[in-house]
Amino acid sequence: MTSREIVRRTLEYTRPERVARSFGDSDFEWAGCDVKTLATDWRELGNGRWERTDEWGNLWARLDPTSKGEVVRGVLDDLAAVDAYEFPDYSRAADYASVSVRRANAPNKWLIGGMPGFAFNIARKMRKLDQYLMDLVLESDRVHALHDRIDEMLRNMIRNYAAAGVDSVMFPEDWGTQNQTLISPAMWREEFFPRFVDLCGIAHSLGIKVFMHSCGKIEAIVPGLVEAGVDVLQFDQPDLHGIDILAAHQQRGRITFWCPVDIQKTLQQRNEAIIRAKATEMLDKLWRGRGGFIAGYYGDNASIGLDPKWQDYACDEFTRMGMARNYIGNN
Repeated sequence: MTSREIVRRTLEYTRPERVARSFGDSDFEWAGCDVKTLATDWRELGNGRWERTDEWGNLWARLDPTSKGEVVRGVLDDLAAVDAYEFPDYSRAADYASVSVRRANAPNKWLIGGMPGFAFNIARKMRKLDQYLMDLVLESDRVHALHDRIDEMLRNMIRNYAAAGVDSVMFPEDWGTQNQTLISPAMWREEFFPRFVDLCGIAHSLGIKVFMHSCGKIEAIVPGLVEAGVDVLQFDQPDLHGIDILAAHQQRGRITFWCPVDIQKTLQQRNEAIIRAKATEMLDKLWRGRGGFIAGYYGDNASIGLDPKWQDYACDEFTRMGMARNYIGNN
């Protein structure tokens, strides 16, 4: 099977010959559009401080040269300015020409078109997270209007990615703390669920899948994400939810989890036997030879303070044990 076929069969639960993977000879290729935005590179200010401007015009800061930083000033000081704000134009098909080139150069890989997020991930930066969370309660009509404008931009992006030949789109949206979702599940269901249904529906109507990354414990909204049409959930902390709980979600709806061995609870133990055992557990409970699991790799070992060898043990176990022949008769 080609990588593309292995990923497709993984998502369909139709027994790929091995576990799909995003390390080593990865089954995935990534593509991005060439839309002109306000984004700049990081600028060193001295005294250990760095700043940059993102594609929306938000100001970011960090205190070291490697961290991702955070928004310190959102571009929308006043929600009344929503209608006048000019988003980058993602509607021009010509800006996706490089995606078509990537498709032609990697016909046997699963091609992912990168997106900046759905409404939550974009709006919370434009208003800065603390203010945005208050806006959701106190300025619901204006926030709704901001979300509507973001959704229209994302519809254009999805359509153009599909036309350029991607197999899926993927977006980051960190919905959780270490204990719970950032907003109530009821508020998520009211304001955001219909938006997920709309955007996932457009993607599926065009023959492409929807992948989502999230940090934090979002177990309370996983059923809604599956119902809305998200095909893959990428978690770097699967143990935050619990492998058995993730497996239970698979029983209720066909969802694929894409995970490395947990970057906070398991890899940090720096114990080869424990890491290998966790990789095997994930295969036994989430993949089982029928699909539904992608073996992941956290791409920034430095930020989590780890020698790459600890993830290498997990990758070796995923590769060694993740063959369909190991699971014949188990389902």
